[in-house]
Amino acid sequence: MAVLKQLTPQEIIALENKYGAHNYHPLPVVLNRGEGVYVWDIEGKRYYDFLSSYSAVNQGHCHPKIVNAMVQQAQTLTLTSRAFFNDVLGTYEKFACELFGFDKLLPMNTGAEAVETALKLCRKWAYEVKGIDENEAEIIVCKDNFHGRTTTIISFSNDPVARENFGPYTKGFIKIEYNKLEDLETALKNNPNVAGFLVEPIQGEAGIIVPQEGYLTKAKALCESYGVLFIADEVQTGIARTGKLLAVNHENVKPDVLILGKALSGGMYPVSAVLANDAVMKVIKPGNHGSTFGGNPIAAAVAIAALQVVQDENLAENAEVLGNLFRSELNKYIEKSSIVNLVRGKGLLNAIVINDTEESETAWNICLALRDNGLLAKPTHGNIIRFAPPLVLTKEQLLDCVSIIVKTLKQFEK
Repeated sequence: MAVLKQLTPQEIIALENKYGAHNYHPLPVVLNRGEGVYVWDIEGKRYYDFLSSYSAVNQGHCHPKIVNAMVQQAQTLTLTSRAFFNDVLGTYEKFACELFGFDKLLPMNTGAEAVETALKLCRKWAYEVKGIDENEAEIIVCKDNFHGRTTTIISFSNDPVARENFGPYTKGFIKIEYNKLEDLETALKNNPNVAGFLVEPIQGEAGIIVPQEGYLTKAKALCESYGVLFIADEVQTGIARTGKLLAVNHENVKPDVLILGKALSGGMYPVSAVLANDAVMKVIKPGNHGSTFGGNPIAAAVAIAALQVVQDENLAENAEVLGNLFRSELNKYIEKSSIVNLVRGKGLLNAIVINDTEESETAWNICLALRDNGLLAKPTHGNIIRFAPPLVLTKEQLLDCVSIIVKTLKQFEK
């Protein structure tokens, strides 16, 4: 048997650059193993993972309970399509509906698919329940949003990199400023054809933008008063990331439509879902929407295990405590820093704003230095660095990471 040659990091990166589409700009590190809060590169160097695959790995890398659920199901039954029932999906749907407090769950695979599902659900509800004239429904969205990169979703993005040269764009969306209730009320008041308001409880890709306290509560009340669905995209903020099971729970807001993904599988498998009560979900009939892999047995088994881990290990509570500690410790440094303007976030979804322009290389270079010092993070919007470690992080590990971050930032002080 031929022995496969062990490639160097440079050779592996060169392979991707030659044969892969250049739709990402990865940090130059080649990983081949993960466990808990750590990942290792092919040369055996260990790093703290402070991105968690964009909050998909909330439960930590390769959590044994989730791995076991996946392996056991993969050895039993993997895919039936929805042409037939399988013996896991209903159990998962019941578990998730009871956990999040909804009547129905529509299973999909990726976050973007779940957002598309919610948009279709909202429009169909608008025509069949609210009584909006066909093809006239509009959905309010926020500027600087990130809900995915499908053609429909980038149609209501204002990110030129995601949007340019992908038209013609899908109509039916009203863009307003995030965190401005007056803009939402104006959009609702001036358009009787509004069917829904799609919003991230915290804007993630925009740089962890946390709205003012009461924004979500008042936004939901406005939606109710105008007969509009409040749609919460919790693909990144959900599943304990912000210190509550859902970010909307910080204000005790119950969405009409809830979108979940990423950590719904603990990063083990593509699993997403849209949840709503019968009054909304009943408009979906056979043939209206679906996916060959949506609701497959592996996805269902993995999702049950992933959600159970969140509960059993009190990950929301851990995120709340350690998030407060993280911001408190970093603020001690920021008070005297010339390179960092502020730290913001909720739970263990945080970001620092670098004192430089979005066009500068400073944040990227800081992330390279963080890598060299044993911690992996990525910039967003040029001058913002997002910090989102797995929620199984301990206090001792968090303080070690703070020391790495501070040590690295000091290298860039002017």
